[in-house]
This record gives sequence, structure tokens and C-alpha cells, in this order.
Amino acid sequence: MLMPKRVKYRRVHRGRLKGNATRGNTVTYGQYGLVALEPAWITSNQIEAARVAMTRYIRRGGKVWIKIFPDKPITEKPAETRMGSGKGSPEYWVAVVKPGRVLFEMDGVAPDVAKEAMRLASHKLPIKCKFVIKEETNEEG
Repeated sequence: MLMPKRVKYRRVHRGRLKGNATRGNTVTYGQYGLVALEPAWITSNQIEAARVAMTRYIRRGGKVWIKIFPDKPITEKPAETRMGSGKGSPEYWVAVVKPGRVLFEMDGVAPDVAKEAMRLASHKLPIKCKFVIKEETNEEG
């Protein structure tokens, strides 16, 4: 699973999921992308499941880029613990995703293969996503 190698402060506030993505909202590396349409926390397990679904479908062809990284620790207190006595310990890691964020990119495969692979990957994620193709006008100018 994806998680940071080292972290200085392991417990963070929950934050808010308002607004659209201002960074990471364009297809940069590959030719095809999977874009989030809803805000959510996506766990490292969900990212890995989507990656496996994509790479299994394209069968050793093409290349896949993961554009999100789970760097936010989510804490949980143990079961049957009384209130108080501080914040719980980190249990898993999430990536904060806002609408418009490119989650995955792909290149080196046919468009119909990429679309089906991205569709399979989107079923592993807790949000609605859409398949996008990079505009050729950006490469010329």
C-alpha cells in the first residue's frame, strides 16, 4: 500500500472538502486520464485495487501513472475505549481528492482498451469518475 516513508507530525485535523481541484487537474504524462467528479477521501487500499484492476486489463502493455498519493493519516481509537485520553493512533492513510482532480493516467494502449481499463478502475473507487483524453492542441502550442 502507498504511505509516506517518514512523517514528522502523525496526527492531522480532518479538514474540509470544499471547492474544485486547482492543481493536478490536467492530463500531463499520458494520453488518457481518469478524473474525479466528487470530493472524497480515497484510501491507499482503494488506490491499489484500482491500479491492479487497470494493469491486469491492459496485460503488460502501456504505462500507468498514479497522480494521487495518500499522505493524510486517519486515526481511530481502539474499540470499547472511554472518551478522552487524547487522539487515537493512525490506522490508515488517505488522499484528499476534489472534483476535477486527475487520479490516474495511461499511455501506450488503444483508446477503447484505456477506456475499459479506467472503467474497471473507477468501480474500485468510492466516487464517480469520468474518462478523458488529452487535447492535442496543448502539445502543438
